[in-house]
Amino acid sequence: MKPYLEHLTTEDGASWARLNRALDDGIPFQWHHHPEFELTLTLNSTGQRYIGDHIGRYEDGDLVLIGPYLPHTWHSVDRPQPDAPHTALVMWFQSLWAERLTANAELAGVAAMLDRAATGLAFSAPMAARARPLIAELFGLPAVDRFLALVRVLALLAEDRQATPLSATAPGIAPAAGERHRIDRVLTHIHAHFAEPLSLATLADIAALSTSGLHRSFLRHTRQTVTQYLIRLRIGRACALLSSGDMPVGMIAGSVGYDSLANFNRQFKALKGMTPSRYRANFT
Repeated sequence: MKPYLEHLTTEDGASWARLNRALDDGIPFQWHHHPEFELTLTLNSTGQRYIGDHIGRYEDGDLVLIGPYLPHTWHSVDRPQPDAPHTALVMWFQSLWAERLTANAELAGVAAMLDRAATGLAFSAPMAARARPLIAELFGLPAVDRFLALVRVLALLAEDRQATPLSATAPGIAPAAGERHRIDRVLTHIHAHFAEPLSLATLADIAALSTSGLHRSFLRHTRQTVTQYLIRLRIGRACALLSSGDMPVGMIAGSVGYDSLANFNRQFKALKGMTPSRYRANFT
């Protein structure tokens, strides 16, 4: 569950990277981040996606744009067609590539969309359905046509007024390698043990920092405190459970780390603007 820094390479004659990832055994949980933007279309797969402090369910045709250094992963639980693999069509491009592209006035909408992607952006189902055949087609095109096709896809997605932000906050400016490794270790531990009691002192030991040093470093990188991040992670997991099953609310509260149902209900309503039961009713 290590949020490793992924190093990506491009093909000769291409300015951005792509991957057609087909997995018969499912999409594994691989918590990671990288300096590139990532556009991912997930096909024939359902499960949970984890982006920053967001946890949510994804379905076949899920389309998400992720900004640089935002930790993320998908974890499949099922596939609509059992005889076909889980598939992820992934496109990566660098910030400088995006800046040069969107310097053109015609692509101002794309620039605005990329700014919003700093916290992750899930596109609406109708827009994802429109983009799906275009993305599938571009993977088989020669380099120049593939580049132009990606620009057309980004321009199309920029029209989606129903795209939904995912994580509550975006990473700060990319920290120095040493600080990044410290925060990675802390995030790894939090994501592996978020349903357990976690103390700032324990996390500071993992980061090899004082508690005040961890507080400053974590706030600088995630733009929220450890407590705020942990609450959002727990509530995000609770939302995933509420929307995909009939586990009693009290059991969900306990499974995500709350000893007090009242405290769980209070923090859930503060973040989501409704009670857990009301939230579940939206999916029934």
